[in-house]
Amino acid sequence: MSHYMIFGKDDCPYTTKACQDYKKQCKSFIYVNVENNPQGLEKMLEYSNGDYVIPVIVNVDEGNVEIGYTD
Repeated sequence: MSHYMIFGKDDCPYTTKACQDYKKQCKSFIYVNVENNPQGLEKMLEYSNGDYVIPVIVNVDEGNVEIGYTD
């Protein structure tokens, strides 16, 4: 089973939807709120090549990065 990191903000509807969908699909993930986590924001910007677009979803096991979220 793959593990994911979801970088986003609590008040972002796309972040909320991504987290809800991953829970429904029983995907293992860690949510990083970049508003109150400077290290998390820095890591997110590394994955997004400096673009401040949320959410950023990283498949930790495969190294795939998804910028933004649509269902």
